[in-house]
Amino acid sequence: MKKKKIPTYHDDLIKRLKDPARAEGYLNATLEDEDKRVFLLALRNVIEAYGGMTKIARLSKISREHIYRMLSAKGNPELATLKNLLSAIGLKLAIESKNQRKKAA
Repeated sequence: MKKKKIPTYHDDLIKRLKDPARAEGYLNATLEDEDKRVFLLALRNVIEAYGGMTKIARLSKISREHIYRMLSAKGNPELATLKNLLSAIGLKLAIESKNQRKKAA
């Protein structure tokens, strides 16, 4: 009898992040943290959910190595590169008023 694999937290997270609305909410929530590494880690998770570094590198026309470097703990992606990367996974950057955000919450 084969044992059924119990999904890990990471496996479950990646599965949930395949939903674009969840990925959007997840990334927006991480932007609230003052430590940019939180957002970079979250973006790595979303990229994994959307097919991995190789697929996203091909879609964004950014080398895999560059994506790994920019999403590392010491990474500091440029705005244009970040926009290109987000576009490859079907997302975009947006600016919103702090006041509107508080009203919606």
